[in-house]
Amino acid sequence: MPTEILMPALSPTMEEGTLAKWLVKEGDTVSSGDLLAEIETDKATMEFEAVDEGIVGKILVPEGSENVKVNVAIAVLLEDGESADDIGATAAPAPAAAKPEAAAAEAVAAPATTEKAAPPAPVAPSGARVFATPLARRIAADKGLDLSAIKGSGPHGRIVKADVENAQPGAKPAASATVSAPAGPGTDQVLAMYQDRDFEEVPLNGMRKTIAARLTEAKQTIPHFYLRRDIQLDALLKFRSQINKQLEARGVKLSVNDFVIKASALALQTVPDANAVWAGDRILKLAPSDVAVAVAIEGGLFTPVLKDSHLKSLSALSTEMKDLASRARDRKLAPHEYQGGSFAISNLGMMGIDNFDAVINPPHGSILAVGAGVKKPIVTEDGELGIATVMSVTLSVDHRVIDGALGAEFLDAIKSNLENPIGMLA
Repeated sequence: MPTEILMPALSPTMEEGTLAKWLVKEGDTVSSGDLLAEIETDKATMEFEAVDEGIVGKILVPEGSENVKVNVAIAVLLEDGESADDIGATAAPAPAAAKPEAAAAEAVAAPATTEKAAPPAPVAPSGARVFATPLARRIAADKGLDLSAIKGSGPHGRIVKADVENAQPGAKPAASATVSAPAGPGTDQVLAMYQDRDFEEVPLNGMRKTIAARLTEAKQTIPHFYLRRDIQLDALLKFRSQINKQLEARGVKLSVNDFVIKASALALQTVPDANAVWAGDRILKLAPSDVAVAVAIEGGLFTPVLKDSHLKSLSALSTEMKDLASRARDRKLAPHEYQGGSFAISNLGMMGIDNFDAVINPPHGSILAVGAGVKKPIVTEDGELGIATVMSVTLSVDHRVIDGALGAEFLDAIKSNLENPIGMLA
């Protein structure tokens, strides 16, 4: 029988995406590993590979179609000896194509699937989507099982065939005690409020929807507290100037942000209890210093992760950061390059911002907001008045993961590293 090619779930949170471009056409013969299409989610554009071999019998979803749900059939693959006449009712009508509005995207590479169309992804009573393979959903439907009551053993907790086959019938999910936070005014209310004013409606792309959802969740569920310090940069700026002269022949130029990354990475090693993330019912303490750095792009931002930052030289961190930032702006990052880490840096100092408070990116335990280095009057160690370049930083902390004293110790370690930059080379 003809085999349906389904819209893949390219990240653990993906529910729909944009079929940006078909790389094959009807009648093409494909083999396992051949590229079929480019799919956009909320952070990146990913190429979708074939798993099986066969002939593309019919394309069901035209390129440019937005909001294509995961596990919806997007094409039909024919085996040897089959023809388009065999497709029959298998092929669902294609949705109307919609031109994407500068779609942004985030994707986690997942194996392509050519299983038969499965029932829609179930939703738990709490409203959370239950992630399961199409085969697991079909088996669950046949056995009358409630997928929201089954614990998944696959990647990111996804329910797989074995989980369903081993599940006992009659399992019921626990009642949710979650109380929804009050919602703001709805679309109709806001439109009515401004009906006599001129305005332009800006549709939300995938990235902006994700940012809105994640930051709302972060502020509602993470108990933030904030620690602030002023850091004197004069020694760092002098040291940076000397190093950059030596690195000039290699085409490397260190920024203050490179030093902030290195200082934070070393501080996570000095204060290992701060190198932690919130995991729902436990805390995970990481051994390596995996530092995420916010990169602004059109319509949103990425937080690429510099893994094992404590082990890398300043020049290596600088080169890697420039590469990640460039590919982030082109939306060419692979999923493993912007996921993970325990801590993030958001630097608006280069835009003239003196200080600000950043929102924690879950499951991170903290985020450092970095302001501009500004000439300010200070009192020197000998009690005299002087002038120094001072940078204000704010550490936003998840109180579930890091207590006040621990956060203060961590921030002090960052400050010490930045004010004594030569020590970071030891």
